[in-house]
Parts: sequence; C-alpha cells; structure tokens
Amino acid sequence: MPKHYRPAGKKKEGNAAKYVTRSQAVKQLQVSLPLFRRLCILKGIFPREPKKKVKGTHQTYYHTKDILFLKHEPLVEKFRDIRAYDRKVKKALSKKNKERADRLLTRKPSYKLDRLIRERYPRFVDALGDLDDCLSMVHLFAALPALESEKIGVKCIHNCRRLSHEWQAYIARTHKLRKTFISVKGIYYQAEVEGQKITWIAPHALQQVLTDDIDFGVLLTFLEFYETLLAFVNFKLYHSINVKYPPILDPRLEALAADLYALTRWFAAKSEGLSSGSQADSSSIPEHLDSQKVDGQPNESELRLAQLQHQLPSSEAGALMHLIEDATGEDDDDEDTKECKSLFKNIKFFLSREVPRESLLFVISAFGGTVSWDGDGAPFKETDQNITHQLIGPTQGHKFLSREYVQPQWVYDCVNARIILPIEDYLVGRIPPPHLSPFVDNEAEGYVPDYAEKIKRLQAAARKHVLPMPGVGKEDLNDPQNLLVEAIINRAEANEAAQRKQKMFDRERQYHEELNMELQNRGGQYNPTSTAKQIPVEAVDKLKDEGPPDVDQAVKDAANMEEVMISRKKRKLYDAMKFGQERKQASVDLLKSRKRRLEEGRRSGRD
Repeated sequence: MPKHYRPAGKKKEGNAAKYVTRSQAVKQLQVSLPLFRRLCILKGIFPREPKKKVKGTHQTYYHTKDILFLKHEPLVEKFRDIRAYDRKVKKALSKKNKERADRLLTRKPSYKLDRLIRERYPRFVDALGDLDDCLSMVHLFAALPALESEKIGVKCIHNCRRLSHEWQAYIARTHKLRKTFISVKGIYYQAEVEGQKITWIAPHALQQVLTDDIDFGVLLTFLEFYETLLAFVNFKLYHSINVKYPPILDPRLEALAADLYALTRWFAAKSEGLSSGSQADSSSIPEHLDSQKVDGQPNESELRLAQLQHQLPSSEAGALMHLIEDATGEDDDDEDTKECKSLFKNIKFFLSREVPRESLLFVISAFGGTVSWDGDGAPFKETDQNITHQLIGPTQGHKFLSREYVQPQWVYDCVNARIILPIEDYLVGRIPPPHLSPFVDNEAEGYVPDYAEKIKRLQAAARKHVLPMPGVGKEDLNDPQNLLVEAIINRAEANEAAQRKQKMFDRERQYHEELNMELQNRGGQYNPTSTAKQIPVEAVDKLKDEGPPDVDQAVKDAANMEEVMISRKKRKLYDAMKFGQERKQASVDLLKSRKRRLEEGRRSGRD
C-alpha cells in the first residue's frame, strides 16, 4: 500500500485540508487570475507558508478558510456584473451603435469599499496603525504624471493630491509632526496621532519617469483601497477637532496650486468664526473653473456661497498665524505638542523659488511658524519688514539687513533637535553640517557623530540641564551624595580585588617554590626546613618577571569552556549574535576610518 494512500470517501487531513494552491483557489471561485489577485488585495488575504507543501515547493498556497471567506464576498458578484456590462458595451460599439453604448455607460454598475474598511479595521486605532503604506502610496501617486496607457488618470492624481494635502493640513493644524529627514529616496515624516507613530515618505518634487518593469495594475488596486481608507481616517480626524469634512477651499488658491495653504485658511475660518465685515473678493475666482460636481465636490456657486458664509480671507497677510492655535484647547495638549507648537512661534519665514515649497510649508506650519513664498497667492510679499528668516538656495539676489538668509536644511535640523540651532553653519555659500537622521539611535549603533554631540550640548544648554560625565547616569546628578557613596564602595571593592589578586599570586609563588624544592630533593626525604637555604631563586625571579596572572585570558578561557558545553542549537544562536556584533563593530570602524581620513585631508589642505 502506498504511503500517502487515502481510501475513497475519506476526508483530507493535515496540510492537504488546511491549504490550497492558487490554481485550485481560482478554480473554486471561478474567477480570472487578475480578479483573484484584486480580491485578495482588497480583502487583505495573503499567501501562507505551510510546514509541508503537499503540491510541491513551486506552488503558492492559501488558507482554505480564506478562500471560503472570498466565496461569500458580495464584490465577486459585483465584479461579474461589471464584466457582463462591459461585454454589452463592447458589443454595442462593435455594431457601431454609439447611442446604445453611451446609454449603457451611464447605467454601469459601481461598487464601494466602505464595508471592507469597517470589516478590516473595526477600531480606529487599527486603521492608524496600518496607515504607513497607505500614506506612502498616496503621496507617491500625487507626484506622478497622468499616463492613460497605464490607466493612471488625471482624476486619480488629483484625488491623491487632495487626500495628501488634507492629511498634512490636519497634522500641521494639531502639531502632531515629530520627525523629518531628507534622503535620496524622498522626505521622511513621522507623526504621532492618538498614541500611534505613523511614518511615511513623500517623493521629491521632481519630474518622475515611469519605467516598464512595474505592474501598475497591482499598484492601482492597492491605491483604490488606500484612497478609501485615507478618506475615512481624514473624516474621523477632522470631526475630532470639530471641522467639517470635506473642506471647501478657495478656488483661486486651488488654481494656483496652493492647496495646503487653502486648507489652512479653511481651518482658520472654521475655528475662529470670523465676524462679518470683510467679505471675500468674489472677483478673484477664475472664470474658467468647471462648475460641475465631480464625486461630490462642490461647484463654483457653492464655493462662492461658502466664502460668504465662512468669510474665507482672500488677501489676509497673516492667515497662517491662525494655524498655530489648536482647536482642542491648550490644556489638552501633551508636552511634545506644546514643545512643537512653540518652536517657530515668533519666527516669520519667506521661501525663495528654488527651495521645496510644499515640504517647508508643511514643516514650518506644523511647528508654529508663519511662512510665505515667492509667487501668486502668497500671504505676504518678500518686502515685508517683519520677515526674520529667508530660505534660499545657492543663489541670492537683493539682501535685506533685517533678516537672516539660511539654507533649508536649517529648518529640518531645528525640527529634529527641537531647538533653534545657530545659523552660522547654515549661511548661504557655506557647506552645511551633516544632516543626521532622527530615526537612528547613535548610542545603540556604537558611533556618535561629532555634530550629534554638539546638538546634545546645545539641547542641554537650552533646557538648562547639566550633562553627566562618561559613566555617570542622569539619576546621579540629581543626588550628589550617590556619587560619593558609590565612589567609596568602588574604592573598597577595588582594594578587595587587589588583595585577592595578591593573595592568589602569593599562593602560586609558594606552590612553585615547593615544587622546585621537591625536584631538588628527589631521591631523599623532603625536609622543607633543611633545604630552604639551598632553593634557587630562578623560579621566583621568573614569577616576579611574569607578574600576576592574566585576568582577561582567564575570562576568555572560561567563555570558551562555556561555549563548548552549550548545545548545538544555542551555539548557532550565539554565533549569529557574535556575527551581528562583529558586523556592527566593522561598520563603526569604517565610519571612524572615514572620519580620520577626512580630518587628515582637512589638515593637509590647511597646510
């Protein structure tokens, strides 16, 4: 009888019953492979790795319960109806019946993913915890060009841009931004919303080139789900601070691509409730804007009515100053939020054309600063005498003596350090200091850059703290008596260790002396009193030259003995740990060698 023989009528057991291959799952659901992949993405079903792959190692396996879960999904029937409707439209177009095709397109069935959002995220905290990939994907497509060949439409790009700006406006409004870092891939941000740390990356504002080795169909399926998820999250967050969602923006600023600034003015108008007396300038609304609704967006007449009702300011100079006032009250803020809110409180920035405007507008607003830019729709002009800092690139034109001209990196380094850093190293024309990542723990990595040490000293001086000496903890600084007590204890322990070492040395010398005496008196009866004067002192001199026993070698021998005694499984784990430590130490040594070569090059250049 074969080993895997199963009698007829007996049910499958084990992995054969728990898992099915992808081809079996597609056959059970009676759908195509692209539709199956789309359903798995929307429902959150992923392949599994069984311990024993019954059908072979080259197959992709899914859990049987997941496939049964997909069988009862209403979206399967909805996708089948859409496919049948597409066939009717295609048939009408092939018969050149354009009227029937247009009529069918107006009645095409549609679907929503609202139920899937509530099903996958029963709690709001769960949705916030799964928002990292969502924000990265939405910000990515917001920077991509529209490409009809890859089914990336203009409507999709505009929706991603709107959702990303709404998210950034909420973070800037509530001052929830904590860290930021500029890398080659893009700009990393980290915010803390309701106790959840959310990290995402936004690409640089450059012309994006799409390659052919990317499956945009899979990305668009993920994007479809992420757009719905982010819309739900924004709705919940906006209502938590008593702001209507979706916001109605100033169409003039939308036409000038100043969506984030328009959102901040919407926040200001909703929270402040400006009294009537300064009506909005309706003539500033462009005449060429489309007046039709698209997916529930208000048309031009509703925007004008909203401007009159909520008094959206069209030419107010300090509109962004309303951003630093929290809608929830100052008592509800934690210490981090209060610190972030007041970092750039009394600083007024102006952005030149060559700096990243959207990123700096978001970061400066999130930390309580007032900001404007060079272009149409700006809150105030470059000639404003109240401007304290102007961010410019390598080139500069007319200079005002009443303001500081710094590089944009100064803003990001101040945000990560949570203090106002000196601007001498960031002046225009100078090489700025290294841009350190706030996501790296220098103490754990084993290498602390010089500029990180300088920032730490500046932070201690700003907070009026005293930095501890190496080997001394912060708790010792609070109680100076602990230092004295520990010093006495350490001195006593050192004396005891020295006495033990001397005692062991004396015993070893005595052993060698007795051994030497025994060798000299071989053949006769050993009498230590009679032969004490005839003992050569070569062995004693040799012991004196050797000194006390090597403690490090003894520790190493003991460690080797313990390594021999452990089991093979634990020894492999120990070897892996040692390999990781050696690799970390090698990276630290590499950084130190690079720093040494850089310093030598600087010295040779000066000479």
